[in-house]
Amino acid sequence: MASVEVRWPEGDAHTLAIGLPLEEAVRDRYGKKHGWVAARISGAAVDLKHPLTSDCNVEPIEAESEEGEHIIRHSCAHLLAQAVTELFPEAKPTIGPAIEHGFYYDFDMDPPSDEDLRAIGKRMQQIVRQNLAVERIELSDEELKDRFSHNPYKIEIIEDKLEDGDASTIYEQGEFHDLCLGPHVPRTSMLMHHELTTTSTAYWRADQSRTSLVRIYGIAFSTKERLAAHRKMLKEAKQRDHRRIGKDLQLFHISDKVGQGLILWTPRGAIVRQELQDFISQELRRQNYQQVFTPHIGKLDLYRMSGHFPYYQESQYPPLVERELLSQLADEGCTCGELANRMDEGDVEGYLLKPMNCPHHIQIYTSQARSYRDLPLRLAEFGTVYRWEQSGEISGMTRVRGFTQDDAHLFVTEDQIAAELAGCIELVQIIFGTLGMDDYRVRVGIRDEDSTKYVGDHEAWDKAEESCRSAAEKLGVPFQEEKGEAAFYGPKIDFVVHDVLGREWQLGTVQVDYNLPERFDLTYVGSDGEKHRPVMIHRAPFGSMERFVGVLIEHFEGRFPTWLTPTQAHVLTISESHRTWACEVFRALKEAGVRVEIDDGDDTLGKKIRTHRAMRPAYMIIIGEAECESRTISLRDRQGEQVAEVSLEKFIEMLRNEINEKESTLNIVKELGIKE
Repeated sequence: MASVEVRWPEGDAHTLAIGLPLEEAVRDRYGKKHGWVAARISGAAVDLKHPLTSDCNVEPIEAESEEGEHIIRHSCAHLLAQAVTELFPEAKPTIGPAIEHGFYYDFDMDPPSDEDLRAIGKRMQQIVRQNLAVERIELSDEELKDRFSHNPYKIEIIEDKLEDGDASTIYEQGEFHDLCLGPHVPRTSMLMHHELTTTSTAYWRADQSRTSLVRIYGIAFSTKERLAAHRKMLKEAKQRDHRRIGKDLQLFHISDKVGQGLILWTPRGAIVRQELQDFISQELRRQNYQQVFTPHIGKLDLYRMSGHFPYYQESQYPPLVERELLSQLADEGCTCGELANRMDEGDVEGYLLKPMNCPHHIQIYTSQARSYRDLPLRLAEFGTVYRWEQSGEISGMTRVRGFTQDDAHLFVTEDQIAAELAGCIELVQIIFGTLGMDDYRVRVGIRDEDSTKYVGDHEAWDKAEESCRSAAEKLGVPFQEEKGEAAFYGPKIDFVVHDVLGREWQLGTVQVDYNLPERFDLTYVGSDGEKHRPVMIHRAPFGSMERFVGVLIEHFEGRFPTWLTPTQAHVLTISESHRTWACEVFRALKEAGVRVEIDDGDDTLGKKIRTHRAMRPAYMIIIGEAECESRTISLRDRQGEQVAEVSLEKFIEMLRNEINEKESTLNIVKELGIKE
């Protein structure tokens, strides 16, 4: 009998019958509770039902590993599609990938009700208990098309795959089958720990001109404990949702009359934003940045030269055409499609809502001759940019269509790159340190050489990537390189913050760019009297002000540090007779530059405390008979700790110090002596 040699992770080898399913070999080697969901054979991920056909090295993909849970989630997407098509035979499944913590599947169907969603979840559990075998089947091109002849979405995918030369495989479980390359779990019983969460809309292939689909989301994990922990996290995340807290604290507003993804900063939210801007502006002045302002639109030619248009027009607002030209083209019978093509080709000029600030800053650089003595030139702007996000992707402040970047572009010589990168990174670390956001990782985004999205020559990219890699190595924190995460013009260093729930948010970024200076023919005169090409560094420590504040709201649950809190102290009277001293306290705090409110109304103290606590000031000052007689205050902090007979002058002194030092915690009551 023909045989193969299988080498196990422990280093030993077994001779086994050729064609034996890997699952049987694993079960014989490690027992029924081996914990594998798939495996790697000589480096390639395969199903456990994969037949052993040649000598090989076998490595486990265990259920609790990152790759193992990805396979579980992908398999759950198929499970969801099976349940939906069994309950709603007219529904047409389209695509269903694994995502972080879970999965989704898009269907052409009527939007499901909450009752429908519960029924789908129940049917999924029933299929799990059936312990259906999951089989990979190779099909010919014609067989593949025949299997999915009733589903135009699958036919479109199949035709694309066949054109690209991809394999023709499906996965089958019971009467259900789906187009997929795998791998998948061997049996549905391995998909117990899942749960459906929400629904939304999505467009077929993210194209708004195509069919609107129903997207059903779910979460899935390898164990019930991991699922329970994630449920708990989701519950807390819901409590921290910046959209709810932002509304309760009157920080921002989104109006349908203004438009989706466009933030209206209310007075209280504007305080938070302005404090952050003032904070970073102080640091920028220390590093000798120069403030600039640029318009919200620019000519299409500017963005053709930068590479943003037309290559990235899917994420941009449609161009603006001058009124006279538009009228002329209409008279000529020019269609919208023809107009778009002529814009792409450069035959028709227009304007673009700026998606980036960098081309504008480049024009400031070129406004005068530059020498090596002018460099580094650091131009900074809080500039609003615009991106056409899909409506299904918009979320409060964290995914918007118009946002303000704390943007800067540094024009430097090659030998200045290291020092300037260090300065940019220092800004990010100062921000995170001040806000107590010390749990973050560093990601170095490099190009994917197989992708066509990147501009510039290989030599420039190599130098830029090495600069980022070297800067990351000097940070003293772990970093990882991620292929394909570079900007189209250069590699970048991203700071990915973990909030109190362990969620990741990409915030600050620093990018090295050899390509735009080349595209715009930027030069400076060196010490040798010759012209040289500068290098650009793009950096945004906050990233998007909208996104950053949205993350802060959730991270702090609206309980900002004192220096950021919209109202830092609220003065509350016990009765009408205490108004005189309360007003004196209010005025003294106001004169000291404290953001303060006063409530000397007729409500009971208990009601006042409940009302004002909801606005989450750092401190509440209680004024009653004893305080009036002693001309002191009773102090209550946000945590509910309190202390009486506090000197107003002492409190103001301590409060100003807490604000000026930008303390991340409230310390005053503790320092004065906490009374339980």
